[in-house]
Amino acid sequence: MRHFKSLLESHWSLGRFVCVGLDSEFSKLPTSALKRDHEGRVDIAASLIAFNKAIIEATHDIVCAYKPNTAFYEAYGVAGMVALEKTVSLIHEIAPTVPVILDAKRADIGNTNNGTVTFAFHYLKADAITLHPFLGKKALEPFLACKEKGIIMLCRTSNEGSGEFQQLSVNGAPLYQVVAQRVATEWNGNSNCGLVVGATYPEEIKEVRLRVGNMPLLIPGIGAQGGSVEKTVAAARDELGSGMIINSSRGIIFASSGTNFAEAARCETEKLHHQIKRALS
Repeated sequence: MRHFKSLLESHWSLGRFVCVGLDSEFSKLPTSALKRDHEGRVDIAASLIAFNKAIIEATHDIVCAYKPNTAFYEAYGVAGMVALEKTVSLIHEIAPTVPVILDAKRADIGNTNNGTVTFAFHYLKADAITLHPFLGKKALEPFLACKEKGIIMLCRTSNEGSGEFQQLSVNGAPLYQVVAQRVATEWNGNSNCGLVVGATYPEEIKEVRLRVGNMPLLIPGIGAQGGSVEKTVAAARDELGSGMIINSSRGIIFASSGTNFAEAARCETEKLHHQIKRALS
């Protein structure tokens, strides 16, 4: 049985903290990645699969996770779902110890969540999923009960305007701190929870880390969104110098639009890997 946190820890022990976000927007794929059917029409599913496979093959030995965002696949209906399923399968095949985080940002009432659990963990065979905490622990129990899976809650996200609710004061503390504290102390009975905290807010990352101990932090916002690697690592590292899943999506996978797109992705992944390594030293 695959266990998300154990897989993560095996890569952290090797100094690997980069997560490659497979936000494979079809309209941005390099021409060289496009595949055509027997009538000469572009095959969306085959093109997404070919692109992702090349990225995975080029980067799998220096990452701690892959994170496909479901929106970039859902946009193309059946073709996108075929590509998403095959992408997860390829990760398991090419990089069998690298966990897959399904960036779905889901959460609903309990019986609806059962369907998402089946889709994410049994159909797609992802190792973790991102969720929002708004409906509360009771509704999220179908996820929290999946002991071997990573249940990663949105906390302090990297997007502009995220403070509209996340910074609201609740009993004298900003809401994101309340979420962090609650997930760490009341939701993490199976030691399978994590939190999403954006690299664009390093001071807030520090506040979260103080409240959650060694809980894994999924950190978007590096690269295209401008987050600082040095500030992120200083704020996010746990007492073991670990605990970080530092994600870059567009900055890695679309580093080149030429035939060398996979090599360019490798170069950017190595660059981020070494930046994190220097920041930890």
